[in-house]
Amino acid sequence: MSRPVETEGPRVVLVTGGSRGIGLACAEWFLAQGDRVAITSRTGAPERDPGEGPDRFLSLTCDMTDADQVDSAFGAIEEAWGPVEVLVANAGITRDGLVLRMSEDAWSEVIDTNLTAVFRVSKRALTKMLRLHRGRVIMISSIGAFIGSAGQANYAASKAGLVGMARSMAREVASRGITVNVVAPGLVETNMLAGLDDARRAEYASQVPLGRVAKPEEIAEVVGFVASDGAGYVTGAVLPVDGGLAMGL
Repeated sequence: MSRPVETEGPRVVLVTGGSRGIGLACAEWFLAQGDRVAITSRTGAPERDPGEGPDRFLSLTCDMTDADQVDSAFGAIEEAWGPVEVLVANAGITRDGLVLRMSEDAWSEVIDTNLTAVFRVSKRALTKMLRLHRGRVIMISSIGAFIGSAGQANYAASKAGLVGMARSMAREVASRGITVNVVAPGLVETNMLAGLDDARRAEYASQVPLGRVAKPEEIAEVVGFVASDGAGYVTGAVLPVDGGLAMGL
């Protein structure tokens, strides 16, 4: 495993959408490194107990599309442990539908949650990181941003928007020792895939050069690397973790 960035004591990590799937795997990765980890979700309850007390783990209820709730969540973390040093912006939703049938609400909800909310939470985290002269912002995108999928114009637009936003932010804060990067997973063993029958899962896996879907823990390992000392010279990058599905794009 990659070593954490060298700081005085454990880092303060925030993982949005951290109650399940990729987000929860990331939270558990950082906990295993000895960091203090807060997660946010709309329910506030992780799908499994990470086995850590309130001195190391916080689970907060927060709707990332609500600016007041975001500020309250950061306030709770800062009161308990201090400023966030690593942000993993993972929260996201889908509202799939063909463009000609997609409602204005379906478009707006996905853009607000997957893109605008990431701007909001990143801005709030960067405010304190600038004072610390260090920090890591890691945005979770998707290969859907690059290959396109029928019925996901809103999702693809939101995830592609993260790339431009991350690169602009990376230029703005690089002089303060802060990196901003994007991790773009492919097919991952999450609740969405778990709901498919075996034949459909096999069909999806066959499209991946490595012949299988990823485990959430494999995405977390890459997120952990981007947050480590070893990635101190990596910023404004997009790291695909997709088994080769979108290679060359």
